[in-house]
Amino acid sequence: MPNLLIRPIEPHDSAAIASIIRTVMPEFGADGPGFAIHDAEVDDMHAAYTRQRSAYFVVALDGIVVGGGGIAPLDAGEEDVCELRKMYFLPEARGIGAGSAMIQRCLDAARRFGFKRCYIETLTGMDAAQALYLKNGFKALCAPMGGTGHFGCDRFFIRDIS
Repeated sequence: MPNLLIRPIEPHDSAAIASIIRTVMPEFGADGPGFAIHDAEVDDMHAAYTRQRSAYFVVALDGIVVGGGGIAPLDAGEEDVCELRKMYFLPEARGIGAGSAMIQRCLDAARRFGFKRCYIETLTGMDAAQALYLKNGFKALCAPMGGTGHFGCDRFFIRDIS
C-alpha cells in the first residue's frame, strides 16, 4: 500500500505543483484561453495561498508530490462562498482515495475560515472529477458563480459546508 500524505504546501513545492497543473490540464483539453492553467498564481502556489482565508495542500505519494488542491474566497463572489481551486492529480494519485481526502481537507479549512458554501467549476470530459464532486456532496449548478475568469469551464457545482 502506498504511503499517502496530504500536507500544507511549502515553498519548495511550488515548482512541482506548477508542473502537475501544466501536465494534467492539457490531458483534458483545458490548456487554451479561459482555463486555470493561465492563472498567474500557478507559478508560485505557495505564495498565492498565503492570502487570508486561503490554504493549499499537496498530496505526496511515497514522498513525491503527485497532486494538490486548495481553498480560497470565490473571486467576485459572496463573502460566505469559497472556491475549491486547482485540484489536480497525476495518474498515479487517481483512484486511491486522494481526491475525497483532499476535498475533506479543503472543506475542513473552509469551515475554519468561516465559509458556508463551496463552489467549484470544471469542464465536460473531466467525468471522474465530476463524479468525485457529486460523491462528496456537491450539487450541479446551471451557471457559473463569481468572476474566476475561467470562461472555458462549462460545469459548475456548489456544496453547503456549514
